Amino acid sequence: MKIDLRSDTVTRPTKAMQEMMWAAEVGDDVLGDDPTVNALQEKAAKLFGMEDALFCPSGTMTNQLAIRVHTRPGSDVICDKHSHIYLYEGGGIMLNSFSSVKLLDGDRGRLTAQQVSEAISPENDVHSTVTRLVSLENTMNKGGGCYYDFEEIKAISTVCDERNIPLHLDGARLFNALVETGDTTRQYGEIFDSISICLSKGLGCPVGSLLLGSREMIRDARRFRKVMGGAWRQAGFLAAAGIYALDHHVERLKEDHERARTIGEMFAGRPEITGIFPVDTNIVIIQLAEGISEAEYVIKLADAGILAVAFGKGLVRFVTHLDFTDDHLEEMHRNVKAL
Repeated sequence: MKIDLRSDTVTRPTKAMQEMMWAAEVGDDVLGDDPTVNALQEKAAKLFGMEDALFCPSGTMTNQLAIRVHTRPGSDVICDKHSHIYLYEGGGIMLNSFSSVKLLDGDRGRLTAQQVSEAISPENDVHSTVTRLVSLENTMNKGGGCYYDFEEIKAISTVCDERNIPLHLDGARLFNALVETGDTTRQYGEIFDSISICLSKGLGCPVGSLLLGSREMIRDARRFRKVMGGAWRQAGFLAAAGIYALDHHVERLKEDHERARTIGEMFAGRPEITGIFPVDTNIVIIQLAEGISEAEYVIKLADAGILAVAFGKGLVRFVTHLDFTDDHLEEMHRNVKAL
């Protein structure tokens, strides 16, 4: 039995999702007449109480589109030093938007209002960049799937409003946070100027992310999506999967979280493990003892039938997901014991 915990992107569509995909009515999205794409965008916008949404191939694209729309060449983006938009999007902030970054050291990637306020560039200083965007990530990938206290997000929003700076959310795994906190999509829609949500991670779609924002912002993002080569035609087959996922795969994320906590317990106390990040959602990060190579440990796990990824010096990451069942969990427990 293969146990693939490299990412929650490895899932395959369920049978019910496939049936909905093949039954989708499609058109040409570039011409604006794919009814299923339009339905997904309208559904997502309504869910968050935002004016409009744009369906894109990836979360990297939705994040980069938001940054491109909100910034200008020579400006800066405030984010945590472990942010996905900085570490894992190919230098897109600089390449696509000609902007710099202000990297902050948050609590497992979570920023505070005070940190943000202190990082904003001074006004009318010709020596400085101009801060044009603050970006948060929730849940935080490099922080082990931790999530924000919404009160802190509100405080950060207040700082941004006072300085007239847009606030963006990389919400690739936002629904993982929401099922834990009980916060609502509408609350997030009221706070953020733009939100990126991924459909192909915990929600189990084969492809796709959504960018949400104002009509004007999405209009501009649609233009830049075309420039980036991200416009597509009969994308309704993929959009149908997104509709199904939003209807059926949100609440079940709690199952992934419970299994992730069990994995954390499996590794607790093992001699080669010196620490485990708190397991808040579906990501488990273990810290290896000094002298143990994360790359070699990943190979050792693979030999035992468990696929994981090296995640920095001495760190290994596991991510639970739709296709990781209780049977896989039991098998993994036996295999870990035998390591």
